Amino acid sequence: MRILPYDNHDTDPIVELITGIQIAEFGVATSAEKQPDLRDIPGYYQSGADNFWLAFEGDELIGTIALKDAGDGVCALRKMFVRREYRGKGRGVAAGLMQTLLDWAGERGVAEIYLGTVDVYHAAHRFYEKSGFTEVSRHEVPVSVPLMDVDVKYYRYRF
Repeated sequence: MRILPYDNHDTDPIVELITGIQIAEFGVATSAEKQPDLRDIPGYYQSGADNFWLAFEGDELIGTIALKDAGDGVCALRKMFVRREYRGKGRGVAAGLMQTLLDWAGERGVAEIYLGTVDVYHAAHRFYEKSGFTEVSRHEVPVSVPLMDVDVKYYRYRF
């Protein structure tokens, strides 16, 4: 497995991976059109402490994760998705993506990372908690942190 920062990669496989998991696998009420950031990754995720990473097995895209700088040492974890057949502790894809993001954020002096998620991602909730995130209420998430309309559960990581 290789984890690389986004660098002019074709966005079609990224959109297909993420929306396929969101919509086809979990039935989340969203669409590619509601996520224009996926078609403009450099403009949305590659300034300040931002970045967007891709995990590959050979030439196959198997996972994504992004960090969005919200200002004042606060960032948002976004777009963490791993293809179903590559999930699980034995594969290490999610753990590798998360460690890449946390290392990057720590090197840039980020103090806190927040994320919003939907209630059906139960395995993801356990993964976030094992990775050091703690559940917080919606009103604890700074207004500068971008969230999706479908988010109902929130987490915070403190360095």
